[in-house]
Amino acid sequence: MAKTKTTVYIDEDVLRGAKVMAARTGKKDYEVVEEALRAYLGMEVLERAWSSAGMSEDEALRLAVEEVHRFRSNSS
Repeated sequence: MAKTKTTVYIDEDVLRGAKVMAARTGKKDYEVVEEALRAYLGMEVLERAWSSAGMSEDEALRLAVEEVHRFRSNSS
């Protein structure tokens, strides 16, 4: 998938944490940030749903949104 350069404003402590995690795992800063965003947005669930046979994109999106809401409700 193509990458797009962007600018975001982020709390210094959050950025520092991302840099530490990147150093500990041997990843680039942007990889840690992208992984965190993908997890927060439920992208893995969405991608799994899309790959399921017989499921439309709309159905997959609905399932992913439900799953993210369920995860957040259980995390509180």
